[in-house]
Amino acid sequence: MQTNHTRNRVFITGLGTINPIGNDVESYWHALIEGRNGIATLEGWPTDKLTCKLAGQIKNLDLDKHFEPKELRRTARFSQIAIIAARQAVAQAGLAPDRPAPGDRPDGVDRDRVGVSNGTSLGSFTDMVEQILSGGPDHERVSPFFVPRMLPNMPGAALAMEFGFRGPNDTSVTACAASTQSIGNAMRVLQHGHAEAMLAGGCEANLSDWGISTFAAMKALTTRNEDPEKASRPFDRDRDGFVGAEGAGYLFLETEEHARGRGAEILAEVIGFGSSDDAYHQVMPEEAGTGAALAVEAALRDADIAPDEVGYINAHGTSTPLNDKAETAALKHALGEHAYRVPISSTKSMTGHVLGGAGAIEAVATVLCLTRGVLHPTINYETADPDCDLDYIPNVARKKDVDIAISENFGFGGQNAVVVFRRYSP
Repeated sequence: MQTNHTRNRVFITGLGTINPIGNDVESYWHALIEGRNGIATLEGWPTDKLTCKLAGQIKNLDLDKHFEPKELRRTARFSQIAIIAARQAVAQAGLAPDRPAPGDRPDGVDRDRVGVSNGTSLGSFTDMVEQILSGGPDHERVSPFFVPRMLPNMPGAALAMEFGFRGPNDTSVTACAASTQSIGNAMRVLQHGHAEAMLAGGCEANLSDWGISTFAAMKALTTRNEDPEKASRPFDRDRDGFVGAEGAGYLFLETEEHARGRGAEILAEVIGFGSSDDAYHQVMPEEAGTGAALAVEAALRDADIAPDEVGYINAHGTSTPLNDKAETAALKHALGEHAYRVPISSTKSMTGHVLGGAGAIEAVATVLCLTRGVLHPTINYETADPDCDLDYIPNVARKKDVDIAISENFGFGGQNAVVVFRRYSP
């Protein structure tokens, strides 16, 4: 237990993800370093009236192989993919696969001291639309599962029930910064001794004709429908909007004492977290990147590192004209001249934008880059933009050992969140 003068160190012992370019960590990793595109024409809904017809959808997913029919009826898709990804992280961390009875510790882990920190953005927007279109407010036509499927906190609750984690449980809904926020929140819980382990991450699954049309109405989405492979192009001069996507990612975090006490394999360490708000506009980033820079600076202070110690940045990099320009400005503001020397990549160039789940999926990518000595590329970077003039690792992965990496995400409402990771060396 930490004292008033010290904070527990926080280690990562498990990773899990399902997203448009991989249904598990290894397939995701190979797609990342190969620069494989996960974006295609939206399947499952009509697209003839959509100005953006593209999406990053999970491939080859048979939910019947993961869940009983009763579970599928009671849970929404974002909860389902959260469970699939979290099972991977929990398994890698070495926990027993079956939920133990209260008080039982088949793997030496006290579930009363393990919590969940989840991030998501829209809840189950698709459930809301389907229920509204199903025939109005007549209670006989309203599904009894509507509310428990729809609520944003339900994936976190589902994860607690899945694994029997009875510790702290919170849900961040800070738009596209949500799951980065959830990782930072989990780190704080562990640093201050309120739990011994936390399952932290996020999920989003709201792809549909309605889901896409809502963002298209704001002119936020690409219209490069004729060329899905090239549609998501962060920091490129010809970027014209993001591509919506679905997915989930989770990290199993433990205090140093807990991880070492049970002999867990340590992958990396979470050492800093910062958050801020632009206090500027509902959906537009502040052009000078001042608010986002505050979050980067706060994360570095929290990690007690200097800007020139950052060896890699996994950027928010949405492929929208304003966001990528503002993010570049923020990094120059926070890192000074070192911003020109640090390699940066955008996972969204391959996955599309998973909204509230993006930060967790990208945190998994960041940890993999740290642990495996290869930095994944930003694909589709073809034409330089004078407003985006940093090193975005264009198109080809780069072999490089780095000790410190940051992952950053920024959301509607001016929400900014940044986490700092350190490579683990015994």
